[in-house]
Amino acid sequence: MSDQGVGDPGPVYCSYCPGYCCYRLSGSTLFLDGDDINRMARYFDISDGEIRKRYLEGKNTFKVGKDGSCIFLSNEKLRARCSIHPARPRQCRDFPYGKICPYLEREDLLSQIQPKIERLFNPDR
Repeated sequence: MSDQGVGDPGPVYCSYCPGYCCYRLSGSTLFLDGDDINRMARYFDISDGEIRKRYLEGKNTFKVGKDGSCIFLSNEKLRARCSIHPARPRQCRDFPYGKICPYLEREDLLSQIQPKIERLFNPDR
């Protein structure tokens, strides 16, 4: 596991990624704990309860957009798309857990996400 700090850019390949890990796939869950919720509350300067009400689905995960993307994923650019990067959850900070990104190695994962990203930036396709 990595021990990346708030200012740590992480692995080089993450710096150029369009956010493959920011899309919910069937069977996957982004688990948020109390520390994550508190970090985001401080970032937005609102209460933990308000974070839960505005941004969480169920007890411990973010709501997602129609395309399955994290609600904090910016559609304004192709890389560095996390709009809450300094306050992102631990699971996001630690991914890919000291290994190479699975989206770069597994075509089955990439084939589920890439069409969503292409539609976003090329709506005529």
